[in-house]
Amino acid sequence: MGTSYDRNLGMDRRGFLRAGTLAGAGLLATSTRAATPSDTEPARVRAQRALGKTGLRVSDVSFGGSRLREGQEDVVRHALDRGITYFDTAESYGDGVSERVVGKGLGGRRNDVIVGSKVTAAATGRKAEFMQALEGSLRRLGTDRIDLYFNHAVNDVARMQNPEWQAFVADAKQQGKIRFAGMSGHAGNLVECLDWALDHDRVDVILVAHNFGQDPAFYQRLLRDFDTIAVQPELPRVLAKAHARGVGTLAMKTLMGARLNDMRPYETGGATFAQAAFRWVLAGANVDAVVVSMTGREQIDEYLGASGATALRQGDLPLLARYAGARRDDWCRHGCGLCETSCPQGVPIGEVLRTRMYARDYGDADFARREYALLGAGAAACLSCAARPCAGACPHGLAPEVLAGATHRLLA
Repeated sequence: MGTSYDRNLGMDRRGFLRAGTLAGAGLLATSTRAATPSDTEPARVRAQRALGKTGLRVSDVSFGGSRLREGQEDVVRHALDRGITYFDTAESYGDGVSERVVGKGLGGRRNDVIVGSKVTAAATGRKAEFMQALEGSLRRLGTDRIDLYFNHAVNDVARMQNPEWQAFVADAKQQGKIRFAGMSGHAGNLVECLDWALDHDRVDVILVAHNFGQDPAFYQRLLRDFDTIAVQPELPRVLAKAHARGVGTLAMKTLMGARLNDMRPYETGGATFAQAAFRWVLAGANVDAVVVSMTGREQIDEYLGASGATALRQGDLPLLARYAGARRDDWCRHGCGLCETSCPQGVPIGEVLRTRMYARDYGDADFARREYALLGAGAAACLSCAARPCAGACPHGLAPEVLAGATHRLLA
């Protein structure tokens, strides 16, 4: 039986799994070097990093509030006590619940931290609509200004080109209601949108999906003799461009699906897969900080074990390689989009499978349903599709003709 060639890894499946086995045995650990501080120190933020040329400094591991629920103000306070200084939320997270919880959790310490929020500003939206959304976020957060305000989940350049958005940003800054503006994104047109925004000086800061599983440098380091093709091969170039221009760069989706329990049997010496994944991103020259969803005290303490990192530790690469090998056939790569051109109904397959990730990997069905609802019809068309034109369209071996419809049944 022949081997199948994987376009993303630049090697066959058997070769990659063999490499993952070697990594799991620790045979590739010599390519890493130790980093401090000691694991015996209490979990807390050990580094504050400059956010581009904004003049702001944020904790290198920062708080993502996408999955906060009512009554979790104690989680926010625990993050504060551990030294986290950037708190990221959005009006759409829990229909405003996240913003309210963050606002209450910060209490009288608002001036000690940086707060970011987001609005989905349509290409045809009006300045008055954006200002109304901002006012709502300010009320829920209990503050008079938002430090970083993002156009949320941008996957269409027209949204950043909208003169109404540009006029809104100028007015909101002039009124002191926002300090800096930017865009977030994680889908197929991310690079195009970032290039335009950077070239036209439309962003002070960006929040983008970026993890070791999408980084060609990861595979090059693991398998030096193979050529590699990344899902978004231009993303490293754009991140370098942003850094060179002084645009603050925050990374999200850094855990490649966050199947943390899958890795517990292989974690040794107090180091965890999540910490290794964060160290991979933080060791890069073009990312200022990691933003990750935090929902509990123990989780916060685990994640902060990576704070202060400037390099991988011994043992990190084997963990990452094992995880990548295990997930390669069931993880939808953010920003790939290669299957979507096959669908005559225009189903946003990548976004549909992103919500599946929230339900299956994160174990958060409520959040997954809320995100799925934002997709409109989602994958409804898949239920009556007999032709299955997307079958075989995924170069990574996923079956969108099965998974998209199943996701709709689960989350619609």
